[in-house]
Amino acid sequence: MAIADPQMYQDPQPPEEPQHYGQPSSVVVREIIETLLLTFFIFWMVNSVIGRYRIDGSSMNPTLQDSQYLLVNNVSYYFDGPQRGDIIVFEHPNQELNLIKRVIGVPGDHIEIRDQTVLVNDIELEEPYIQADPNYSGVWDIQEGTYFVLGDNRNNSSDSHTWNALPEEKILGKAMVVYWPPQDWSGVPHFTFPPALAEESP
Repeated sequence: MAIADPQMYQDPQPPEEPQHYGQPSSVVVREIIETLLLTFFIFWMVNSVIGRYRIDGSSMNPTLQDSQYLLVNNVSYYFDGPQRGDIIVFEHPNQELNLIKRVIGVPGDHIEIRDQTVLVNDIELEEPYIQADPNYSGVWDIQEGTYFVLGDNRNNSSDSHTWNALPEEKILGKAMVVYWPPQDWSGVPHFTFPPALAEESP
């Protein structure tokens, strides 16, 4: 008599169930919250460093145009003050609005406007960026903690020639880039004044 292997008559083993691995729902929720918080933090940081402003008016023609949008570096002047020729955004010293102008004088400068010419520390400025020569005159001594600013459209600008020097604490930042409309995309053209001006400044 033949003897059969008993294992041949055992019931076959059921297939193993596939194992599923996953994270608890609480972990998923926590990761979503952390991602959102990180996104908001980055957004807040970027907005703290970079400001966005729209030009309203023609006071900076021909350099900047009405309805252009700018990016402004809000931390440019944390360690060093504005330089002559910088284009800056600031709060109006007497009204609740923001303006954009060019820095002409820094603390210690003597500013004189006469015969349609701007003089800084008795040195006549060459200003290829202006719309037209100024049709007004005046003399200003720039005190510590203040700056003298003018619009490039000299005869159509509310600036230091009408409301005097700008307090430093009103400055918001340095204009950096025109980003809208797309065809106007470019860096903001600041201007470097002659080194002799600094030598003359006290």
